[in-house]
Amino acid sequence: MEFIIVSGMSGAGKTRAINVLEDIGYYCVDNMPPALIPRFAEMCFQSGGKISKVAFVTDARGANKLDKFFEGLDELKKAGFKYEILFLDASDEALIKRYKETRRMHPLMNIYNGSIVHAIAAERELLADIKKQASYIIDTSNLTSQQLKDYIIELYAKDRKYNMIVSVQSFGFKYGAPTDADLVFDVRCFPNPFYVDELRNKTGLDKEVYDYVFGFPQTNIFMQKLCDMINFLIPLYIEEGKSSLLIAIGCTGGKHRSIAIAEKLNKYINENITHSAVTHRDILKS
Repeated sequence: MEFIIVSGMSGAGKTRAINVLEDIGYYCVDNMPPALIPRFAEMCFQSGGKISKVAFVTDARGANKLDKFFEGLDELKKAGFKYEILFLDASDEALIKRYKETRRMHPLMNIYNGSIVHAIAAERELLADIKKQASYIIDTSNLTSQQLKDYIIELYAKDRKYNMIVSVQSFGFKYGAPTDADLVFDVRCFPNPFYVDELRNKTGLDKEVYDYVFGFPQTNIFMQKLCDMINFLIPLYIEEGKSSLLIAIGCTGGKHRSIAIAEKLNKYINENITHSAVTHRDILKS
C-alpha cells in the first residue's frame, strides 16, 4: 500500500495537492486526526486491495492533536506500512497575499487576536518537526496552480526513478539571490538587452530578447557547458536521494538574460533528463 501524508502551511496549496492526488487514483482524506492514522491504515489494508493508494492531510487545523502525529507514524511503521510526507510551504509574503486575496481566515488567527503575521509564525513553529521529517518539500511561493499540479504528477504518477523535483528559477541580483537555491549561475557577464532601447521594456519571454541573448557565441558556449553540467549532476543527485533541486539563473534585474537562459535550460532538462518547471521570480519588478 502507498500512504502519502500531506502537510504544510495553510494557504500553501494542500487542497490543490490533495485534489491532484485524488485525480490520479489516491483515496484522499482531509484533516485526518493524527491518532487515527494507524487505525485508518488498518481499515484500508482490510479492504482486500480495494484501497491501495491513500493520501490524507494533517496540519495546523488539528493543532491540539499534533503531539500524536509521530506516535501515529511510529505505529504505522511498526505495522509494516510505508509512508511519505509531502510538505507544502510558501514564504510569509506569499501566504499573506493569498489570505488577503481570498479573505479566508487562517486556522490560528482566533488564537492570535486576528493577526495573520503571528498566526503564520506560530504555524511554522508548530509544523517545524513535520517539515524536518518530510520526504518532499515543495515551495509554492512562485508556482502557478498548474505548475504545482505538474510537480505532484511527476512525483506520484510517473516513473519513480526520476522523482526528484527539479526547478529552474530566474532572478535579479539587485533583489538578492534566492536563499534556497542549490545551484546559482551568474549570467551578468553576457551582453545586456536592457541597453537596447527597443528591448528594454520587454522580457526574456519575448522572442526579440531571447534571440538577442542567444545571438552571441559566448552565450551559446555557456549554454552548452551548462547543459552538460546539469546532465551530469541530476542523475547523481537522484542517486544520492536528494528530493528537490533548485537551479537559479541570475542577471542584474531578472528580466532579460536570466529569463531567456532559464527558459532554454528548462526546455533542455524536460526534453533530455527529467521533468522540471521554470519560474521567473522578478519578472514583474521594475
